[in-house]
Amino acid sequence: MFQDDDDKVRYDVVINDEEQYSIWPQIREVPAGWRTTGFSGSKEECVTHVDETWTDMRPLSLRTAMAGAAEEDGAGPR
Repeated sequence: MFQDDDDKVRYDVVINDEEQYSIWPQIREVPAGWRTTGFSGSKEECVTHVDETWTDMRPLSLRTAMAGAAEEDGAGPR
């Protein structure tokens, strides 16, 4: 059985098509719709990496829609 509090467990930082991040234990198969980013480490290291990398929590589809709406309004990117 998997125990996520095991200090020996290595994690991968994973991302989906909406550019949302998560961490996933290397001993498990990455779920459908997610892919590894190339960063791996302890749980703490991976969480720190996600905190530093994922600075805009809005899904990609929302960011794209908002950028399109801003361009239609003539306001340009924000």
